[in-house]
Amino acid sequence: MQFQTKIPIKAQEPKIDYTSKLVLLGSCFSENIGEKFTYFKFRQLQNPFGILFHPFAIENLVNKAVNQFVYTEKDLVFHNEQWHCFDAHSRLSSPDKVQLLQTLNKALQQTYKKLKEASHIIITYGTAWVYQLKNTQKFVANCHKIPQREFDKKLILAEKLQESIQRTVELIQQVNPSAAFIFTVSPVRHIKDGFVENQQSKSALITAVHQSIASVKKTAYFPSYEIMMDELRDYRFYAQDMLHPSDLAIDYIWQRFVETRLTQSTQQTMQEIDKIQKGMLHKAFNKESEAHQKFLNKLEVSKKALIEKFPFINF
Repeated sequence: MQFQTKIPIKAQEPKIDYTSKLVLLGSCFSENIGEKFTYFKFRQLQNPFGILFHPFAIENLVNKAVNQFVYTEKDLVFHNEQWHCFDAHSRLSSPDKVQLLQTLNKALQQTYKKLKEASHIIITYGTAWVYQLKNTQKFVANCHKIPQREFDKKLILAEKLQESIQRTVELIQQVNPSAAFIFTVSPVRHIKDGFVENQQSKSALITAVHQSIASVKKTAYFPSYEIMMDELRDYRFYAQDMLHPSDLAIDYIWQRFVETRLTQSTQQTMQEIDKIQKGMLHKAFNKESEAHQKFLNKLEVSKKALIEKFPFINF
């Protein structure tokens, strides 16, 4: 008997392996997946401007990186004793404006470099709701707790979202025509927008992504949102806030990603790395015992074998 409907996922070529170089951009689900790639020692760049929720914020980052934009003081705003940039998440904010400018410009340089080298670009969109700064008409990536009266909140239609997604792809292809794209829509529910409004948002994003995939080569969709809504249709798969996927749900969605987007040999290497990572966390009752010393020696042999095969890996 089957107690869930399992979503069929088409495999995508080229698959990800340990020669791949990844760039992950987007909502907090990008960070969930990015943490898995970090644990398994893949080469990646993850959200250099912090979490970005909507397509226009991601397009803006890519546009500025590709065109090697340089931030200056006029691009910053001071609020609550912190300097902020409307293009980036609050985690980049700083009480020192010079420090913030250095952080932003270094992140842009790094993004440009990694986009040029990337084999795979993984983009997760979180919402179609945007905040538009009234005095500039600019869509912001983050409001930085500035009063809402300074912004207009808008739901962007699928057509405009698709145009932004396609511009993002075209910008990346200017510097890296061989990169493969994997798009996904975040399973995190943005209930602050409203229950019905969240569904409107997700629907617009899914429509826009599929329209973009139909017209651009080497792009694919991974159904993280659909897996959460259908295969994991139970509140036990949510975190305590009942909005974010639980650790178990993240592990499940990650496993579905691995099965369909990573090569078989890569999955075997990941098992080896997992053993090493868990071995490094092992706490011995007697650190001086012969058995523990043998265990440590065996661990070092395993590390050395992997590093010889993949010199970029470090433990």
